[in-house]
Amino acid sequence: MIKYGFLLVTLLISLTGNAQAFGPSAGAQNPAQWTAQVDKTSESEYTLLLNASIEPEWHVYSQFTDPGGSLPLELEFLEAGKAYSLEGPTVESETTTAYSEIFEVDETFFSETAQLSQKIIAEETTEYVKLILKYQVCKEVCINEEKYIVFDLVKENGKVFKDFNDFQAYGKIQEEVEQIEPVKEVVKKEEKQDLWTIFFVAFASGFLALLTPCVFPMIPMTVSFFTKQSKNLAVGRRNAILYGIFIVVIYVLLGSLVTGIFGADALNALSTNVWFNLIFFLLLVVFAISFFGAFEIMLPNSWANAVDRKADRGGIIGIFFMALALAIVSFSCTGPIVGTLLVQAASEGGLAPILGMLGFSLAIAIPFALFALFPGLMNSLPKSGGWLNSVKVVLGFLELALAFKFLSNADLVLQAHILEREVFLAIWIAIFGAMAFYLFGKIRLSHDSPLTHISSGRLILGLFVLSFTLYLIPGLWGAPLKLISGFPPPLNYSESPYGVGYSKGSIAGLTEGELPEEAELGPYQLLTFTNYDAGMAYAKAENKPVLIDFTGKACVNCRKMEERVWGEPQILGKLQNDVVLISLFVDLKEELPEAEQYVSEVTGKRIQTVGNKWSDFQIEKYQINAQPYYVLLNHNEDKLNTPVGYTPDVDEFEAWLEDGISKFND
Repeated sequence: MIKYGFLLVTLLISLTGNAQAFGPSAGAQNPAQWTAQVDKTSESEYTLLLNASIEPEWHVYSQFTDPGGSLPLELEFLEAGKAYSLEGPTVESETTTAYSEIFEVDETFFSETAQLSQKIIAEETTEYVKLILKYQVCKEVCINEEKYIVFDLVKENGKVFKDFNDFQAYGKIQEEVEQIEPVKEVVKKEEKQDLWTIFFVAFASGFLALLTPCVFPMIPMTVSFFTKQSKNLAVGRRNAILYGIFIVVIYVLLGSLVTGIFGADALNALSTNVWFNLIFFLLLVVFAISFFGAFEIMLPNSWANAVDRKADRGGIIGIFFMALALAIVSFSCTGPIVGTLLVQAASEGGLAPILGMLGFSLAIAIPFALFALFPGLMNSLPKSGGWLNSVKVVLGFLELALAFKFLSNADLVLQAHILEREVFLAIWIAIFGAMAFYLFGKIRLSHDSPLTHISSGRLILGLFVLSFTLYLIPGLWGAPLKLISGFPPPLNYSESPYGVGYSKGSIAGLTEGELPEEAELGPYQLLTFTNYDAGMAYAKAENKPVLIDFTGKACVNCRKMEERVWGEPQILGKLQNDVVLISLFVDLKEELPEAEQYVSEVTGKRIQTVGNKWSDFQIEKYQINAQPYYVLLNHNEDKLNTPVGYTPDVDEFEAWLEDGISKFND
């Protein structure tokens, strides 16, 4: 609760899980229709076929599309390696590869039709093969789809289910299906909590906007206008309610427009794009300077005048244009808040922008409607004054702090090491320290009113901000700062990645002065290999199982796993002592030596970078191209148990680790 309380104050939104993108112009509700069939080639050999019919101009993205672009298709075969074995990778029908200007990578996709073919060898007792198919289909917007497939080897046919429960109930309920259900429920619950978080943060943002000098003084002016325009009390109340509804409609339409035009999944991918992060950084800095009073961001006066003329018409249309006039006139204060909120909410995908604008607009609309319904309430309003400007300046400090998060994203993707953890925290300490001094009246800006004393509310807020500033300071010396987990760069992205006062040879159980070749210190100073062969050799020497971590520098869910799961004592102890960690980054842009470059046998693409190499390795070995993806291996490179992906439940991830480690030791 403390963490989310801080997020509400700072407008910094921390969300989890993957969301679906929907837009008002999405076109067909099911742009890709799938069918399944089984071809029996011998007593134990089968070919499983999935065929898709895709609506014109829509694209389904290949499982082999480059990381960093649209989401690749994923196939999850349940009980593979037990009831049946996969023979080679999943073969795809003809695809198209084109360069994406948005993501700056090559994207591989199907158009109009798609076929996936997988050969298997099944046990005599195997009756069903169950598969979960995940893919992204895009046109002007993108939709994330999940289908559940059952191949009946006895009847030699296949069924496609949309509902997980129907899929689970068909035929035999496999052990893996029972394990997946709790994971799905955890993710769905977490996504639901995220939407509520977006709504309440947006509502708090709207309330803060209400207290700015552009909006607050308009309450009595607007209510007075409606009182004069209304013929009687009943008409006045109807007009007030309509006014509040129209305020909500205008802002929700703005959120819908962002989702419909850009597509939430596109914005989510853009959140790791260097140029977009730099643009957002500059934009928020401009917003912050505006809130500090250097200038005002205003829409053209001609727009406001035109809307005012429409409002004079009266009736329902006039009320709508009065609400639009409020949005335009108050833009210099609400614009930066709305812009920040849309950047954060839209980058999370799905209905987040719409829900964010709903929360924001409700916070503004409800007071206007209430005061119009009950004019006597205005007598209890505090008078306009310098306190409104103070709210605006505090918002400026928060905008400035958030701006450096976007700059940090760009620095992490580039691995430029300009804004490392200590530098980032020093900037935040300066910003929030200055905010505390401002609240205590020790800093005054040119347009501030004289301050002879401070209110109790301002004192409490100042103490809260000062406490938060003091909390940040130990982070300069390696404190984890879990309250703001995910905002600063990770602990290992630091000027002192081994911890202040430590050397390479004094931690992670090392007795020598140097780390092993191709190894580095990862999250929580874990000994981590970035080369597969070097990690396997070390595991054999230490007689430990291998944990392969397919990850990415810009992988959001990878960071969530590291911060929220790996750091728990029961998990961290196993990662430190019981396994050898090999982290393979699929988005590294480092060029391979020309002699090591090759053409992939799976995708047919030329492998030129380190990231390409590990991505191709993952596809070839495990027929999947998704991160995070965790595989436990023995020294013969055999899987100890079924690999897992994003697993936010600590107990479940611990059970998975224990299962693989115990099988290695047996």
